[in-house]
Amino acid sequence: MLNVGAYCRVSTDSEEQSLSLESQKQYFKEKINENPNWRLKEVYFDEGVTGTSTEHRDGFNRMINDALNGELDLIVTKEVSRFSRNTVDTLSYINDLKDCGVAVVFLTDNINSLDKDIELRLTLMASIAQEESRKTSERVKWGQKRRMEQGVVFGRDLLGYKVDKGKLYINEDEAETVKLIFHKFLNEGKGTHIIARELREAGIKPKRVKEWSNTVILRVLRNEKYVGDLCQKKTYTPNYLTHKKKYNRGAEEKVYLKDHHEPIIDRETWDRTQEELARRSLTAEQKAKHSNRYWCSGKLVCGECGKRMVSKKRKRKDGSGNKTWVCYESIKNGKYKTDKYGNVIGCDNGSVNEKTLLSAVAYCLNFIQINFTDLKQELLDEIKTVQAIRPENNTDALYKKIESLQKKKTKAINYLLDGVITEQELKDQKKHIDAEIAAIQDKIDSILNYDSEIKKKTKTIEEYIKEIDRIMTYDTEQTEIYGSITDKIIINKGNTLTVYFKGLPFGISLSYKTSGKGDKYKSEFKYLGTIESK
Repeated sequence: MLNVGAYCRVSTDSEEQSLSLESQKQYFKEKINENPNWRLKEVYFDEGVTGTSTEHRDGFNRMINDALNGELDLIVTKEVSRFSRNTVDTLSYINDLKDCGVAVVFLTDNINSLDKDIELRLTLMASIAQEESRKTSERVKWGQKRRMEQGVVFGRDLLGYKVDKGKLYINEDEAETVKLIFHKFLNEGKGTHIIARELREAGIKPKRVKEWSNTVILRVLRNEKYVGDLCQKKTYTPNYLTHKKKYNRGAEEKVYLKDHHEPIIDRETWDRTQEELARRSLTAEQKAKHSNRYWCSGKLVCGECGKRMVSKKRKRKDGSGNKTWVCYESIKNGKYKTDKYGNVIGCDNGSVNEKTLLSAVAYCLNFIQINFTDLKQELLDEIKTVQAIRPENNTDALYKKIESLQKKKTKAINYLLDGVITEQELKDQKKHIDAEIAAIQDKIDSILNYDSEIKKKTKTIEEYIKEIDRIMTYDTEQTEIYGSITDKIIINKGNTLTVYFKGLPFGISLSYKTSGKGDKYKSEFKYLGTIESK
């Protein structure tokens, strides 16, 4: 008896399609139970997903895994287009299943994957399904653009607006937050980092993100919807098979409608804000200078052997790039070992993805922004502690003591000349007085050096505040200035690193873990503490 799995799929999660899915599931149960040689393992299904990619088809992927693990002998599905609309995917999965002795039967198309001419027939059927998907995609895109030109809004709610049936309506409570952001930026002259911090401190919640950041504030200040305009097709889908979106930087024509809906910000305020954003942003020359293409070159240090980290580029199958940084000693000599001369060579440190490094710098900047007041207070408290145990600092009294001792020496010389004391007695007194003067001078030097140390620490704090202020004044994407503000990053084993910024007296130590690939790659960080700069 064969263990049989069935697969069905609908491309939308509408009520009508849900009924269709239930109907398909019932059909396969009855069909499989009618055959005395078949035993139903499970009806696998996906709802509201396209067949051009298997990336988000959980039911399909689970079915394939079960089949490859020997839990299925046969898979039945309605037609090739339900199985996959991607020719390459169809042939690839069918061949993998055939290698494991698992057959696939397409009922409507009357195809069995174990047939001799299966590859030709599947190629034809899958190509037809794929071409139909392409045409459908083109029709949908054409229809969406026409509706965009008519003013229909595509997208979700945003801060200050709700989207209902293709129209934008003002959310009065959130609109006040939008007005506050523009007011703080334009009328109070505050930077985006400071605005983000003040909103957090005020307990005002953002929309669709966990917390306010300078990037979130910038998006608000640059969003044309707040002046009543509507720009659509800011992103586009270049490949109908993968459905991955990209920012539209001129690849397709955008749809821009002026005075489309009720504004939250008046036109004059909007125009002045855009001018101020342009004024505060990096110039083209600065962007070229601080280009993030090689922003961390020469700044990455291996925490195991102290050697520099070098970049390695890897190309994925889809043509996209992946840049990682690896210890030079590891590349040159491999793993940690002792050579034939007894010298220790090699390094066991691993590699780190550049996306992780960029995210780490962003995390540290955000940490400094949030904890700016506390960090400053810690340093001030440290100075107060040192000042509390400082030695007696009345140098005027000590200088007077030295002056008194010098006079005592002069008197002793006069006593010698008058025959009151002998030459030996003068020598003894002079030696004793000089020792006292030296001890007092050491005390004075100690006080002066201590004052100098206090001044140095105070200057460090002033430079720290000045540097933070400089970093926080850039109202631009942070990656454009990472190279100019980062001093070094020490990469350690066990997924930990420490970021040092120029002009700051400490580094921020983090642990991290990564997940996903390509566009889904992400890094999560945990703050471990600060480390004093050497």
